[in-house]
Parts: sequence; C-alpha cells; structure tokens
Amino acid sequence: MGVWEYGGVGGDSELSRQGSNKMTVPDTQYASRDTQYASQITDHAARITYDIYFVGVGGQGILTIGEIITEAAYRKGMPVNFYPTKGMAQRGGFVKAQLRLGREMPGPAIPEKGADLVIATEVSEALKAVRFVKPEGDFVLYAHVWAPTAVMLGKAPYPKLDEVAAAACAALDDGARFCVIPPDALPVYEGAPVADNIFTLGVVLGRTRLGELLPPAQVEAVVRGRWKRGVERNMLAFTAGLAFAQASGVRGQEAGANGQLGNQLPVSSFQFPAASPQAQP
Repeated sequence: MGVWEYGGVGGDSELSRQGSNKMTVPDTQYASRDTQYASQITDHAARITYDIYFVGVGGQGILTIGEIITEAAYRKGMPVNFYPTKGMAQRGGFVKAQLRLGREMPGPAIPEKGADLVIATEVSEALKAVRFVKPEGDFVLYAHVWAPTAVMLGKAPYPKLDEVAAAACAALDDGARFCVIPPDALPVYEGAPVADNIFTLGVVLGRTRLGELLPPAQVEAVVRGRWKRGVERNMLAFTAGLAFAQASGVRGQEAGANGQLGNQLPVSSFQFPAASPQAQP
C-alpha cells in the first residue's frame, strides 16, 4: 500500500510515497507546489477533519478521483493523506483507497463507522464499504456491474441493487444521504459516454458535504489542468455530474432503510447483465 502525503501546513515540499522501501520521489504528477499555492496555505486554527473511503474495481479510475481530491485539498492548504491499495489487481480486480483530510498525523486506516463519505463504483464491491460509513455520513454508489467469473458461469449469485442500497441505508441515520448513480445517466460526447469517474466526482461534490469543504470550482480547475487532451469531454462529465446531484436532491435528504431517498431516482431490482464479463488475465 502506498502513502501519498500532502502536508498542508508544515508539509514537505515533495510527494512522499511510503511503501515497504520508504522512498521519496519528486512531485511530478501533480501541479507545481512552489510559489503558486504557497500563499494559499494557512494555519487552520479550527481544524476540520473529513475521511473518505473508496471501493471499486481496477480500470474504473476510482483512484483518479482520490488523486484529484488530494490535489484540490492541497491547493486549498488543507493537510491531506491519500492511501491507495490495489495490490496485484489487474483490470477488474478489487481496488480500495482511503483519504484523510485535515489531519496532521493520521493513521492510514479509517476505522469502522469512521468514514464521512464512501464512494463506491461497483455494485457488489459497495457492500465491502458499508461497515465503514458513519451513521451521519454520505454514501455515493455508481451502479456499475463487473461480474466475476463465478457469476458469469451461474455458480454464484450477484447482489441486487436494491439489496445493496438497503444495506447502505441501514448503516445511515435519517439525516444522512445515500445516492445511486445509474450508468445510463452519463451524457454522451462525440458518440461515447463521458468518463464515469469524473461524472461521479461531480455528483459527490454537488451532493455531499465534501462540496462544502472543496468548492466545485476549485476541483474543476484541477480536472481541467490534469489532462491536456479531452478537456471538453471531462468538463461535460464534471458539470453533468453536478447537474445530476441537483436533480436528485442536494444535501440534506433523508435516507430510509428501504433504499429510497426523497427526490432521488428510485432504486429497483438490478440483475447482472450478461454483457459485463470479468476481464481475463
């Protein structure tokens, strides 16, 4: 498991990646950390902490969501620590990550019922994150299905979406939020759906408390500058995600144990599609 630390106040001038060999590498993947953002780093007397737990499968770009949030937090001057874990997973393998905001010296593990926000990008994998969400937290699920081989062969069941939603909502208080993003909600750009991870990021910022800590305009600047190509496609994905959040009910909707959420699109039974096989090595 790698550890990427952006120290914020009193942080190092390099991106530290601490693994079994504990090495430090220059920060070349992200924007310059010299004078451009130095003036924005302030001493947060009243420190706000916020923990995010990510789950998905390889190839979805869920770790990219974490990297974008990490960069946006650093630009704002917030201490941020990002812990991606993917092991030997290839495309389709289990991926998780943990991101901790506002903590000078955090441990790498978010405890059970300790995550302010869970971002899940695969239906069955979302079940692994239910025990980590705070009762007063937020849970956003992009309802993609990546069927394991056993499911494809009919040797194992795949959970229905309403079962996953009920489990997530049962872990939340009435004032917390659960949000399902159906894959067919993605807009199309030049004949192909936009990036689901960027769309999901937009929904998260428009729907959850993270958007209060990191204003969408600041995160948009990170998205816009991350890739030289595909800027228009990514901006469409991001703004469409924000619009989806507004249409489905922004901040403060009540969650029930039946998986239904105020104005949100209804959660229905969801069978795994035969056209979603697991990638083979």
